[in-house]
Amino acid sequence: MAKQVLVACGAGIATSTVVNSAIEELAKENNIKVDLKQIKIAEVGAYVDTADLLVTTAMTKTEYPFPVINARTFLTGIGVEDTKKQILDELQK
Repeated sequence: MAKQVLVACGAGIATSTVVNSAIEELAKENNIKVDLKQIKIAEVGAYVDTADLLVTTAMTKTEYPFPVINARTFLTGIGVEDTKKQILDELQK
């Protein structure tokens, strides 16, 4: 079964698209099935019962029952490989 990964930013359009593409590529390279949902950070609550992971470029202090990975490194280009490793580690669990 594919893991449901939420990819969220403030508007669910711009920065989450960059991260969404990166995760899609990462999953394909590692033969991992993922169900990517590109959303606004305000919409995360609607997926609390089904999501396995949240990867976000937005600030969030909300506690969720699944891991949350900060992906702002995709915007700066600094530390992207570390973030990709974090995401891959979660997808492989």
